[in-house]
Amino acid sequence: MSAAKLFEGRRVAVFGDAICDRWLTCEPRRLSREAPVMVLTQLGERLGAGGAANVARNLTALGAEVTWIGAVGADPSGREVLRLLEAEGVDTGDVELVPEWTTPTKTRVLASEQRRYPQQVMRIDQEPLTPLPAKAREALAAALSRRASSFDAVLFSDYEYGSLGEEAAAVGREIATSGTPAVLDPRHEAHRFHGFTAWTPNVGELALLTGVAESALAESRCLAETAHALLEKFDCRWMLVTRGNLGMALFGEGLPGGGVMVEASGRGDVTDVCGAGDTAASVFTLGLASGVDPVEAMAMANVAAGVVVCESGAAVCSPLELEQALTLAPAAVRLGPIS
Repeated sequence: MSAAKLFEGRRVAVFGDAICDRWLTCEPRRLSREAPVMVLTQLGERLGAGGAANVARNLTALGAEVTWIGAVGADPSGREVLRLLEAEGVDTGDVELVPEWTTPTKTRVLASEQRRYPQQVMRIDQEPLTPLPAKAREALAAALSRRASSFDAVLFSDYEYGSLGEEAAAVGREIATSGTPAVLDPRHEAHRFHGFTAWTPNVGELALLTGVAESALAESRCLAETAHALLEKFDCRWMLVTRGNLGMALFGEGLPGGGVMVEASGRGDVTDVCGAGDTAASVFTLGLASGVDPVEAMAMANVAAGVVVCESGAAVCSPLELEQALTLAPAAVRLGPIS
């Protein structure tokens, strides 16, 4: 069955922190006489939906019916995130608009001469000055709990802006216990999230979560031992570890002790890794929601990530691109026991 048919109509909720992405395209002119810095002339600007909002975009692009449950400030950035998602058909009916809060915004400055590929030369982050209010956090968890039975899967996207508190973690455990996949794309604080179906950390996040050096995790045995220890500690069925140019690795239920690994996918040069983790988590979750074997779901996530890193900005992978990339996908390798 094609990816378009497999994923079409799957109902997936994304719970978590949205970010407004702002891209400034510039051309270098000269060195400033005031300081040893380059003077850029702005040529263009575009806004995008990042973080959990980018996860929602990825799922929608693959044919899922998507609900985003999260919070934005009552500011231009927050309204733009909502506008972008609603234009793509994402259900934002349970989004909390928080007047006293600032929507996280990342401004990336890209510069190049004419007819050359622009490179990122600076990023400026606008962060909320206060945590997301408890009232908003509780309302989001209540909205998810109320609608949980209507979803085929829920993906919790944590960018550490406050949406994913203990209230959301408790709802996630209930969802996983009911048999619906509850997947966490974690950051650095994940101690609340016991009993989820799967986690999708990148190797840097895995290092921070466990205290194991990222360089040591490049060795497959150390990676497997570390992932299994985390699986046992947090009572999770599967752990998908994204490894950048080393591909991906999957550990957990029904798999050999050493896990299953796959080389990175993609035929073109890597242009921009922004949002690739969102794509991987989205496709893996959508695969589980569709009843796909976890190893096959990893293979799909791997090739989808290979598609989006060849594009600029937080890109999405279409069903056609996924189908074409799967025909050239590297095979997963099952590793032996680690004991």
